[in-house]
Amino acid sequence: MSHYQRIACLSTESVETLYALGAQDCIAGISGFTVRPPEARREKPKISGFSSSKLERILAVEPDLAIGFSNLQADVCRDLAQAGVEVHVFNQRGVDGILRMVGALAAMVGRDEAGRLLVADLRVQIDAARARAAQWTRRPVVYFEEWNEPLMSGIGWAAELIGIAGGADAFPELSTQHGARERIIADPMEVVRRAPDIIIGSWCGKKFQPDQLRARAGWDAIPALKNNMLFEIKSPDILSPGPSAITHGLRQMSDIVARWQELAA
Repeated sequence: MSHYQRIACLSTESVETLYALGAQDCIAGISGFTVRPPEARREKPKISGFSSSKLERILAVEPDLAIGFSNLQADVCRDLAQAGVEVHVFNQRGVDGILRMVGALAAMVGRDEAGRLLVADLRVQIDAARARAAQWTRRPVVYFEEWNEPLMSGIGWAAELIGIAGGADAFPELSTQHGARERIIADPMEVVRRAPDIIIGSWCGKKFQPDQLRARAGWDAIPALKNNMLFEIKSPDILSPGPSAITHGLRQMSDIVARWQELAA
C-alpha cells in the first residue's frame, strides 16, 4: 500500500506529530510558526502562515497532501483542493481529538504501530496527571488567559487540561466556543468576580507580562494576585492541539496546581 510522501503541514501540530512518528521524511513544507521539534525549522522549508498563506509557496513544494486545522484554514484548503491537491483538515478541540489526530496521521504515512505507541504514551501521561490530582480534595479555580487585548479565556483543550490537572476552569461556558471572538471577556471585572486562585497566561505569540495584570483596576482583590499565583505556559506548549499540549502543557499545568496545593495546605 502506498502512502503520502510529500505532505504540506499548514499548522504546527502535524509537524510535531510526524516527527514524533519518525515520519519527518514525508514532510515537504511546514508552517512558519513551527517551533517543535527545533530541527524542523532548520530542515524544512517554511511554506505558510496560519490563517493566511500564499498558494504558490505551498504548491512550489509539490505536495501530494496538505494538512490543515480548523475553519481558520478553510480558504487556503479550498484553494489547494481547487488546484488539485488532496487536503485533510483536522478539527480536534479536546484531548480525545488530539489522540485521534495522532492515530489518523500515523495511518496516512504507514506508521500505524508508531501511532499506537505514541497514543499509549500520551495516555500514560494523562493518567498520571489524573492520579496526581486525585490525591487533592480542593480544586483551585484557574483563569487561563489566551490573549490580553481584549481579554480572552482559554480554548477547549486548555480548559480540559486544567480539569485533568486538578483545577476548575474559571470560564467553562467560554471554553466550549470554537471561535476566538466568542471567548472574549468584555468586562475585566468578571474575572475579579470569579476569584481565580491561579492565573495562567499564554498570550499567543508574545511573552506573558504578570505586571500588566497587577496594574488592572480592581484585580488586586483576586486571590491569584494576592498569593502571587501567576504563571506562564508558553503558547507552543499548550495552544497547539498536538502531543505537546499533553507532554509539555499538561505537565506544567499539573505542577502549577501542585504548587497551589502546597500553598493552601
